Amino acid sequence: MIQIQQLKLPITHTCKDLETKILKVLKIQKEQLTDYRIIKQSIDARKKQEIHYVYTLEVSTINDRKIAKKLHFDSIRYMEQKPYRFPSSGSKKLTHPPVIAGSGPAGLFCAYMLALAGYAPIVLERGKTVEERQKDVQRFWKEGCLNPESNVQFGEGGAGTFSDGKLNTLIKDPTGRNRKVLEIFIDHGAPKEIFYDAKPHIGTDLLAKVIPALRQDIINMGGRFFFESCLTDLTISNKTLTAVEINHRENINADILVLAIGHSARDTFSMLHDHNIPMEEKSFAVGLRVEHPQEMISRNQYKDAASLLPPAAYKVTAKGTNQRGVYSFCMCPGGYVVNASSEEKRLAVNGMSYYKRDGANANSAIIVSVTPKDFHASGPLSGLEFQRRLEEKAFGLGEGQIPQQLYGDFKCRQHSRSYGSFSSAACGSTRFAPLHQLFEKEIYESFLCGMEQFAKKIPGFDREDVILSGVESRTSSPVRIHRNAEFQSEIKGIYPCGEGAGYAGGIMSAAIDGIKTAEAVASRYAPA
Repeated sequence: MIQIQQLKLPITHTCKDLETKILKVLKIQKEQLTDYRIIKQSIDARKKQEIHYVYTLEVSTINDRKIAKKLHFDSIRYMEQKPYRFPSSGSKKLTHPPVIAGSGPAGLFCAYMLALAGYAPIVLERGKTVEERQKDVQRFWKEGCLNPESNVQFGEGGAGTFSDGKLNTLIKDPTGRNRKVLEIFIDHGAPKEIFYDAKPHIGTDLLAKVIPALRQDIINMGGRFFFESCLTDLTISNKTLTAVEINHRENINADILVLAIGHSARDTFSMLHDHNIPMEEKSFAVGLRVEHPQEMISRNQYKDAASLLPPAAYKVTAKGTNQRGVYSFCMCPGGYVVNASSEEKRLAVNGMSYYKRDGANANSAIIVSVTPKDFHASGPLSGLEFQRRLEEKAFGLGEGQIPQQLYGDFKCRQHSRSYGSFSSAACGSTRFAPLHQLFEKEIYESFLCGMEQFAKKIPGFDREDVILSGVESRTSSPVRIHRNAEFQSEIKGIYPCGEGAGYAGGIMSAAIDGIKTAEAVASRYAPA
């Protein structure tokens, strides 16, 4: 196989143009080319008058090694392809099937890999199937009737189901897990371009179709799903797990429990803490959702070529008061601000996009880093309580609706009365409220500082009519559940996994951590 990097083409190029460029770069005839595959496609918009696509490709020819050897370019090299390999089963036989608590990306991908290897896992999900969950979420957004067990945070697919469905990750993984995750998504209905897009996403509408297909495959391979089945207690003997309790009623004997519980399972964190499962508080970030017209963001990025390219995204970072990190998070081109609450009388927001990203507004969370010092840490659940206090305040400010304020008014500490030149794209009812009262002084000032710095990179970012919504508090887990090099807790048989346990940050990294955890279980144990 020959890998070609940094192959550039105009944004209006065709598939034929791409093939012609491959032949030219490799200095071969068409009959010598047997196949090619796009590994990465990105847009280079650094020169606004010369925007182009940049490709990384894997090319097969009649003699890869010989052709690559003739070309003395750093961007062209011969490579041996190394496919992902799941480990062979360990020698110790399980007495019971592995139990996985949570069906977000970490839990689903852990279950999929274990089912594929013959372990017939049991998946416990406190919420409902995607199909039923969608009905509960829509009802909440329209009528305000929150189901604490079936909402944007809880249910099949996890919090990522109602998001932009981003699949980018900073993980460098030479074992091929990253590619394996993408292949599994594509095999279950995700668009093929996620395999090579530099910033891949699925969108909440397509995710809602992919996840049930993944579930059905797990069932077909011997796995079992129990919905509306919350993990409520553990039975531990001599620092070894022996059983799990569901819904305070039913016990299941278990040798293995994968804790893929997500970042919002606050009652589960408390239960684990009561059992002295080793964990610690960790830093995270809080802030507000920020809406701009998508046209403004795209024109800033692409100028006159904006109409020829997908809706533009952005990623910005800055330093706030006392050198606090301020940055954009979960940016949703053509997206919606959503009420993502999961507890009564507490309100949190998130961002969501459909696959086409064709909404009028762009939104992202602009968040400020907070540390245990900010939430006066007195134990591993201190960050959790800090989140709750902010969400209670946001609920009060908005009187149960998403509290909003224009940026100009937020900066001047005055009430907003109406939208400016554009309106909010929100799922869930909204209300103008004094969001400037939400945060303590240093977080508030850091947010303002960040917005001013971002405006130097994206003109108009701090315009007066930018719409702010609060509060963005679920950026990551407020705790980390300890695990050793074998992925186990100090309590034998418990495997903390994914974003909720503090080992991932998004759909892709959570799915990869789910695969790593499945590998750890399989390497040690044989199926029951």
